[in-house]
Amino acid sequence: MEFFANKMIWSAFWAMVIAQILKVVIILIFERRIDLQRIKETGGMPSSHSATVAALTTTCGILYGVGSPSFAICIVFGSLVIHDATGVRRAAGEHAVILNNLVAELSHLLEEGKNEKALKTLLGHTYPQVLAGTILGVIVGFLFSGLPEFSF
Repeated sequence: MEFFANKMIWSAFWAMVIAQILKVVIILIFERRIDLQRIKETGGMPSSHSATVAALTTTCGILYGVGSPSFAICIVFGSLVIHDATGVRRAAGEHAVILNNLVAELSHLLEEGKNEKALKTLLGHTYPQVLAGTILGVIVGFLFSGLPEFSF
């Protein structure tokens, strides 16, 4: 099962998992509360999107070289993911905040008994969140590329 022995897949997977766990830890440290829901949500510090694609790209570059077609694909793919996380998705989150405020302000105009569900506001990432995720991903990528070969 070569798929399960693929270091690139494992590095990307573990970078994402570590980033999601770190979100809970950061909230615990700075806000003194446990918010386990953050593990399954997008947005926040650090960016799991950036960590995932950075780990994938780093591992690929180390294993196959920065001149390989695989590395080129990872760089382009990773750039698009990070751009989307800081651009479109972040803007959508900011729009959701405004729309939620409008719904709250105009709730008296809505029909009785009809509850509008608030839109998800934590969608994208700030540049520091992306930088932290990218650094995490690069570290995980280096760690996984140095592991001995393994198979299942």
